[in-house]
Amino acid sequence: MVNFREQVFTSMNVLKTICPTCSTCCDGNDEEKIGFAKYERFDDSGHELDDANEWNQEKSEKKIVDEDNNDVDNKITEWQAGWNVTNAIQGMFIVSFPYAVLQGGYWAIVAMVLVAYICCYTGKILVQCLYEEDEMGRRVRVRNSYVEVAEEVLGKTIGGKIVNCAQLIELLMTCILYVLLSGDLLDGSFPNLIDLSSWIVLSTFFLLPCAFLQSLRSVSRLSFWCSVAHMAINAIIIIYCLTQASAWKWKEVQIKIDIWTFPISLGIIVFSYTSQIFLPALEGNLTNRKKFSCMMHVTHAAAAAFKAIFSYIGFLTWGISTQEVITNNLPTQTFKIIVNVILVAKALLSYPLPYYAAVDLIETSVFRGKGVSMVPSCLNENKELKIWAVGLRFGLVLITMFLAISIPYFAILMSLIGSFTGTMLSFVWPCHFHLRLRWYRLKWYEKLADFTIILLGVVFGGIGIYYSAHALARAVKGLPTDPHKMPTAPKLLKTDEVH
Repeated sequence: MVNFREQVFTSMNVLKTICPTCSTCCDGNDEEKIGFAKYERFDDSGHELDDANEWNQEKSEKKIVDEDNNDVDNKITEWQAGWNVTNAIQGMFIVSFPYAVLQGGYWAIVAMVLVAYICCYTGKILVQCLYEEDEMGRRVRVRNSYVEVAEEVLGKTIGGKIVNCAQLIELLMTCILYVLLSGDLLDGSFPNLIDLSSWIVLSTFFLLPCAFLQSLRSVSRLSFWCSVAHMAINAIIIIYCLTQASAWKWKEVQIKIDIWTFPISLGIIVFSYTSQIFLPALEGNLTNRKKFSCMMHVTHAAAAAFKAIFSYIGFLTWGISTQEVITNNLPTQTFKIIVNVILVAKALLSYPLPYYAAVDLIETSVFRGKGVSMVPSCLNENKELKIWAVGLRFGLVLITMFLAISIPYFAILMSLIGSFTGTMLSFVWPCHFHLRLRWYRLKWYEKLADFTIILLGVVFGGIGIYYSAHALARAVKGLPTDPHKMPTAPKLLKTDEVH
């Protein structure tokens, strides 16, 4: 079983991939020893190679690690890495997957399996882009992150900035979704007490201390146990749905594709599988990197199976009455309150990780200090946050709150994000980088697979953005997402309007 202490440190390590300078995030002895892709180069015996044998003068300025990863101190196992990937692709937002079946029918279930396969493939080829071969034909790790791969292909001027921009959008939108999900769950638990906007404001109140965060250690520990509780709740929901099997609504699952609603479910699915940002760090920390592919196969196959089963039986249980957050369909109010309150705690404890990563990206790219940029550093001489920096952090929390209030349509917003940043990070860029860096080593069918996935990513992204934005505009007006539905059809309303 995964050691709890090691799991907490592993989660912190993943954060360092997207905020590499945040040493205060994981300060301490053991945490600091868990490194990322240390740039050292060893032969098969574990001895460092001489500089005279360096195969590339530019790369020789770095120390590089070989594929066998001989330096195994404080590394993680494939089981621990699998736990992190599972948390990334099978987390809080699975509560909206039955709604994806409402929008996409059987084709949404097919998409859950297909997108899992594609994201597993693109995750593996992204990690391949971290390696090159030396003069002796050995694979050597010469890059450390998604950003470094982008810089190698697109240039340091724009490559890293483009990936960081997409990454920042993904992180901030994830924060918004956590706030919106918390408000929606509370509103479903206590209907007619206060409106959805008020619940969102109340949830944000508990998130304000995030502005002072300089360590995620305690939050990570709490979040770990909330993740365990969340898995138990998923099991409870599945068991309840199975008890209702005699009343399942088989005929309400769509067979044909509805172009107005299917792209929404597709965007939700793509968003849920986006984990490529974290994969280079996890692979770099594995005690045996040769097991990375096996870990990816197991985690994505398990995620595809669980999502398909959970979504299908969840929709069969409630049919066309399925709400954007499935727990709001639970039959008794007491049952609903218990489940939703636990999920709210999980959502609020999940917020600090993407928030902290987003803050660090902003601070390290903009607030770099005198002599480096025109904007001063957020830290004083004692490495403490300046007062105005804390104010800016408060402002970022409030921005996520106001956006959640302004766009209170959880599933459609998730679909829009998945169609925009998700398709680029998980489909288009990994394949493009793979083709550019390894063109002469790839077989024809590998090139064909990459080109096909790029085409799918562009098509899925373009169609998803258009129809998700269209659905959002109609939802704001109180209209059904499908314009061909009769005016009397159920409207996609705010949760407080439903009650």
